[in-house]
Amino acid sequence: MTTPEPGPDASSVRGRICVVTGGNSGIGKAAAHELTGLGATVVLVCRDPVRGRAALEEVTAVAGPENPPQLEIADLSSIAEVRELATRLGTLDRIDVLINNAGLIMGKRRTTADGLELTFAVNHLAPFLLTTLLVERLTASAPARVVTVASRAHRRARLDLGDLQQTRGYRGRRAYANSKLANILFTRELAERLAGSGVTANCLHPGVVATGYAREGTMLDRLGFRLARPFLLSPERGADTVVHLATAPEVAEVSGAYFADRRQITPSAAARDQTSARRLWQISEELTGSSF
Repeated sequence: MTTPEPGPDASSVRGRICVVTGGNSGIGKAAAHELTGLGATVVLVCRDPVRGRAALEEVTAVAGPENPPQLEIADLSSIAEVRELATRLGTLDRIDVLINNAGLIMGKRRTTADGLELTFAVNHLAPFLLTTLLVERLTASAPARVVTVASRAHRRARLDLGDLQQTRGYRGRRAYANSKLANILFTRELAERLAGSGVTANCLHPGVVATGYAREGTMLDRLGFRLARPFLLSPERGADTVVHLATAPEVAEVSGAYFADRRQITPSAAARDQTSARRLWQISEELTGSSF
């Protein structure tokens, strides 16, 4: 008989503040539920006010009087809104855990108000910018953790650092895979820059989860997810490694790693290319106007 994995450690998160982007549904909402139940004060970051308030009510139902959750509304595709969000979050007493979870996949190429390809903007530039803007608050709260939801889809990436906006030959699945590779490269470089600060940075593959992230994908993407849905993981199961990285004492000193099913695994060779990680960081600074 297999010994079950131990559950999250409430003592490591009780009384702490955890920010969760994409908190209105799927993995983000499931992680917020779990962390709130463990005694953390969760700040849900949502794009849609109606869905955000509904999620807030659900999470509030499992909170105690000492840790009511909070809601922040922000469109993470907008550099200006990410900056405004960081300013508001910067007024928190502390940030112990930042979970970069929000993400999407698009069927057709779309650009943001800033002229950036939407998948790259939301899946990579938003967590890059939000994290770098909150580094001072995270460091002041140390020990603190940054957890970024990547994907095994990164293995299918073909990241062209000269065309990160995919202006040539756009393919939705490739854009998504590229953004997930960018998540891992970002995590590796962030961990190196944060070394000795008391802030760790790790990323993970949550599994193939029954969420709504593909609703803007191609008709084939939507059909595939609909047919596969009975075989996909629940959002709660998908959130398991997220919560593990946010709470587990055994990973408190681990940084720059990639996880799946709570285990540290080796990502693709492209995801371990430190030269690419540094160049991507430099380009991301230029695109967002943020410096570490």
